[in-house]
Amino acid sequence: MIQKLQVPVSVVSNFDHRRRTVAPVRVVFDGIPYFVRRIGFHHTYRRGRTLFHVFSVASDTLSFRLVLDTDNLFWSLEEISDGEAG
Repeated sequence: MIQKLQVPVSVVSNFDHRRRTVAPVRVVFDGIPYFVRRIGFHHTYRRGRTLFHVFSVASDTLSFRLVLDTDNLFWSLEEISDGEAG
């Protein structure tokens, strides 16, 4: 089931200076750490002057849509899915 949310989350990310890429590695949601096993999609968009990075990632049990606000470097969780129809 897909749930739409708008909650702050803690994210550990990795920056590769050679490829100049950033990727989330771990998400802490509701006090539970989830290790990112796969990054499915990444895109950016602007709202006014603010650039947002959107990552669709998957752990072993859940999928997340994470958004990084580059103005304040805060991460938010916009969507979570357990893969079940509902």
